[in-house]
Amino acid sequence: MTASGQGSTGNVIAALCSFFIPGLGQLVQGRWIRAAVMFVLAGLLWLVLMGWVVHLWSIIDAAMYRAP
Repeated sequence: MTASGQGSTGNVIAALCSFFIPGLGQLVQGRWIRAAVMFVLAGLLWLVLMGWVVHLWSIIDAAMYRAP
């Protein structure tokens, strides 16, 4: 799935995916490295109760992504 631009249906779906699992939206968009970074950072930071920061970053990043 490729998103055509910011606010597109693909980006909204990716943002919803990231809402449930950080990095899943980036994975849906085909951005494997960014997805892994988001998932690992959120997992590590949730251990010290700061994972919500990366979780929100993941959602916003997926929603605002512009395909090259």
